[in-house]
Amino acid sequence: MTGTITHDPPHSAGGGQGGPLIVTEDTDLLDDLLRLCAAAGATPEVHHSVPATPAASTGTTGTLGTSGPAGARWPGGWEAAPLVLVGDDAARRVRGAVRRRGVVLVSRDQDDPGVWQRAVEIGADHVLVLPDGEQWLVDRIADVAEGVGRPALTVGVIGGRGGAGASTLACALAVTSAREGLRSLLVDADPLGGGLDVLLGGETAEGLRWPAFAASRGRVGGGALEESLPELHSLRVLSWDRGDCVTVPSQAVRAVLAAARRRGGTVVVDLPRRIDDGVAEVLAQLDVGLLVVPAELRAVAAAGRVAAAVGMVLRDLRVVTRGPYDSGLDDREVARLLGLPLAGEVPVESGLLRATDGKRPPGSSARGPLARFCRAFWERALVETGGGAA
Repeated sequence: MTGTITHDPPHSAGGGQGGPLIVTEDTDLLDDLLRLCAAAGATPEVHHSVPATPAASTGTTGTLGTSGPAGARWPGGWEAAPLVLVGDDAARRVRGAVRRRGVVLVSRDQDDPGVWQRAVEIGADHVLVLPDGEQWLVDRIADVAEGVGRPALTVGVIGGRGGAGASTLACALAVTSAREGLRSLLVDADPLGGGLDVLLGGETAEGLRWPAFAASRGRVGGGALEESLPELHSLRVLSWDRGDCVTVPSQAVRAVLAAARRRGGTVVVDLPRRIDDGVAEVLAQLDVGLLVVPAELRAVAAAGRVAAAVGMVLRDLRVVTRGPYDSGLDDREVARLLGLPLAGEVPVESGLLRATDGKRPPGSSARGPLARFCRAFWERALVETGGGAA
């Protein structure tokens, strides 16, 4: 179980920060926290109570004890640590500490309602109860260990009906993002879609595909993920191979996408129209969804059903229309009928709705109408979210 009290943790400007600061005397809880830090690839600093100033305090790295200077990893100790995990047993001892962001109160008692009051007293951002909150905490520690800055702006593209052109738009968005100098990752979430690497001309490119991650159960390193994927047109691509269809468990989908987002920049996900557990995990991590709708009455009707399913998980879903238009329809009318905000109209460009040989992927012509549409979308989206870090 986890619960938010106030605000989000501070983000690093970049570069690894090391592990969290752990404050507890509960040896059983400490064993759990050290295990989770190891799973996240982080080495914590452990103290019985709030570390004093570096010149006067004592502490230890990774074990409970009183040796070595506290704050050696982060000058300033308590205030400078990127993440602080306070055991419920230590809440009283840290009550007078300087208030700061990035404090998590950790308990192992599922039935103690008083933990919330103690969290407020120490200014904690989150309350976490083990073992339910283990995966959340591993991901949070991994963020710290990798020195995460602002998470990637993550955009999902889904067709209102079959053949709407969602895959082509997804590729064009990723290609345009990479051309603008952003770290860019294109994720193919549709195992029956034929493979986005084919659309980009990289079906034989070396690198891992989705089946390689089917056995993932815990944290996936963001850097390792990026380096393992094929690089096509200056962006990384996670697609499917041409072997037997493999089911990737939802927890593996969650771990992979979380790792991708930790690297910053942009992530574009090409979504299937059916919503299963794996797709729901993707939707939960999206910042924006784009529903591509051909301006035909039957397509609008089909898109309404897709929007209803997606909208149960994703709050920010927007319409992208595509002509030619049926009589009485225009882009605003399509958006009105669906009850969704209008993100724009996909311009007509040669090859938009048919496969290419990959030598000239969608959006590759910087002066073409599709690339201009994508560039304008990124400019607006990055301003709206305060993003833009590569």
